[in-house]
Amino acid sequence: MGTGRTVITWHSRASDVDASGHQVGTFYSASVAVEADYFCASHITFENSAPAAPPGAGGAQVGQQAVALRLSGDKTMLYRCRILGTQDTLFDNIGRHYLYNCDIQGSIDFIFGNARSLYQGCTLHAVATSYGAIAASQRSSPAEESGFSFVGCRLTGSGMLYLGRAWGKYSRVVYSYCDLSGIVVPQGWSDWGDQSRTKTVLFGEYSCKGPGASTAQRVPWSRALTFEEARPFIGRSFINGEQWLRL
Repeated sequence: MGTGRTVITWHSRASDVDASGHQVGTFYSASVAVEADYFCASHITFENSAPAAPPGAGGAQVGQQAVALRLSGDKTMLYRCRILGTQDTLFDNIGRHYLYNCDIQGSIDFIFGNARSLYQGCTLHAVATSYGAIAASQRSSPAEESGFSFVGCRLTGSGMLYLGRAWGKYSRVVYSYCDLSGIVVPQGWSDWGDQSRTKTVLFGEYSCKGPGASTAQRVPWSRALTFEEARPFIGRSFINGEQWLRL
């Protein structure tokens, strides 16, 4: 058994038309959708095999979203799974999720949504041909506890990638102890074309390494975190894992 032998794949894109003549949209383009709580998977590949979106200047291509996996339940764990696609690969929609030693592939906003998720020891593999982005957090209020934390992850692949884009006004993305290749755009982060979001987002980095980890040219509204500032995002307590994870 292994991720290369157990593959669930489909090829829907947001612009595809369903039986009633309506576009399926990003939400229903998912090859696999998980809406139950306490979902656990290991050594499975989730894939959307739709053709890659055409190159764009860091922005999503309308109608080209093609989700491989949508996570809409709470208390989800994925171990050594692969999630493969291009634009909008993993719809990390809502809930608390733990992804450990997984491989996630994409080009534009390939991890996106409003979940509160910890990615630990994962490989983030970019297949962008020009500009792209890894994470797009939808957090829209300071009262929301959502956001994405990447701990000990490795970035590989092609293109020029933003670490994150401010999909939501209070978007929250943190990278800690990650190995970032030189494909990271020196500025690091995008405000989604809305400068007002630079005052409210939390985009942070702590103790990362690799040629893409230099913060010398980062946008001034991102943060090089201290250990005390990064600590809430580093452990499983970020997703209340002590209450539901049994590893």
